Amino acid sequence: MSTPLSAQTLTFLRRGQPVTLHNVAPDRTLLEVLREDLHCTGTKEGCGEGDCGACTVVLGEAVNGQLEYKAINSCIRLAHSVDGLALWTVEDLAEQDDPAAGPPQGGGSPPGGQRPAPAQERGGPRLHPAQEAMVQCHGSQCGFCTPGFVMSLFGMYQNTRGGQGIDRAQAQADLSGNLCRCTGYRPILEAAQQMGSLPLPAGCAVNEAATVAALKKIAPARGAGYLRPKTLAALLQARAAHPKAQVVAGCTDVGLWVTKMHKRFAQVLDVTAARELRRVETYPHHIAIGAAVTLTDAYAALVAERPQLKTFAQRFAGLPVRNSGTLGGNVANGSPIGDSMPLLIALGASVVLMRWDARRGTIAHRELRLEDLYTGYRTNVMRPDELLAWIKVPRPVGGQTLRVYKISKRFDDDISAVCLAIQVTVEDGVVKAASIGAGGVAATPVRARQTEATLRGQPWTADTVMAAVAALRAEFQPISDMRASAHYRQTVLGNLLQRFWLESQGLQHINLESLTPSTLEALA
Repeated sequence: MSTPLSAQTLTFLRRGQPVTLHNVAPDRTLLEVLREDLHCTGTKEGCGEGDCGACTVVLGEAVNGQLEYKAINSCIRLAHSVDGLALWTVEDLAEQDDPAAGPPQGGGSPPGGQRPAPAQERGGPRLHPAQEAMVQCHGSQCGFCTPGFVMSLFGMYQNTRGGQGIDRAQAQADLSGNLCRCTGYRPILEAAQQMGSLPLPAGCAVNEAATVAALKKIAPARGAGYLRPKTLAALLQARAAHPKAQVVAGCTDVGLWVTKMHKRFAQVLDVTAARELRRVETYPHHIAIGAAVTLTDAYAALVAERPQLKTFAQRFAGLPVRNSGTLGGNVANGSPIGDSMPLLIALGASVVLMRWDARRGTIAHRELRLEDLYTGYRTNVMRPDELLAWIKVPRPVGGQTLRVYKISKRFDDDISAVCLAIQVTVEDGVVKAASIGAGGVAATPVRARQTEATLRGQPWTADTVMAAVAALRAEFQPISDMRASAHYRQTVLGNLLQRFWLESQGLQHINLESLTPSTLEALA
């Protein structure tokens, strides 16, 4: 239940017009507001944890005078986080002759398997190309997942200048956060590739200039329930004043506390509006990633300097989760199966913690290595008035070999059983430096210090690696759970280190990422 202290007004843009809702509690999800308050029941409630994508909507934000579009999961996103943004649901895409007619219905395959006629010839509403492509490619059967797929397609369409140049690989990557249990993915992937060739009805087009202008006119929300300061100083002052407020970024984990654990929060502090923390800054020896930078943008910055991380970056959850979640939130959360931390540990990353020093009237900060942040399962060294503000990642130097391995039951959009990141520098056949980060094998993300010591100063040979394999398997005592047994995890740890050595010797065909039909023929 909302209270006079916590409930406040929420305003966002929809169909080019501001929508204002009053008395919205700080812990209500966007999906709840859409379905219960605005009756947008086309947006479905499925898993309630950001896995299935049935609840996908698209957000638009004005950045440097241009609209940036992001498909996100509305089931775990807190409603007040979209204050001052533009929002599209599946009901908003089709051009309607009769505004009272409502959203188009159905979308299943016609009898006989014939390709349906375009919407204009069928006499129905003029569909957006994302919707029309799904109809023409028979991309829907039961239809429950269809609104989410359509919204992911819409986001893809807007971000590719009208669906231009989309190939199957991009379609698979951008739709990795949407699950379908009956249609199968081939027709949906075909719809993604086809929508750029379909006409865009005038009433379906987004007037970006008008939308940006309208967003500028929305007054920032004010209230004590959901705090979303616009500057770093204001954010740290709010943290000092409200140390018991629940800190959130993209809500990709806290959202589950609401939907699955039924937790309630009277006060929420959102870090994502602080403009200083929304940047990636490049320095001669490191890059600094602000705590409010989304996982999508943070991994783009990492991949720009280390292209070998591209596949790993795409396997971190699905795109809607990466579009909401932040790298800072993932690190501060400290989950032992969070994929970012093993990689960052191997890269030698550090974190900058900040707080407001009221006595001096300035920002105080301290820096520590990322692995030293954690004290136990989801616990850390941060003071009640501190926030994780920056992640500093060293830039690559010559001679380094880096690999990161994610082992999970499902290739896309799944949680790791084991994650292992290895960076080694070999000079004149001898290991000069080694750094190894591991996830899923302890109560926190960890650095394999003993294994690193086994490698440093030793010849880069099979014998050295086998000694390191034994050390790595002995260094941690993982638990058994629903994802893997303790024995499996220990075995896999050693196998991945051995695989790293084999790949360093040129045996790239053992990596499924590089396996091609021609490679298979050569091995036959």
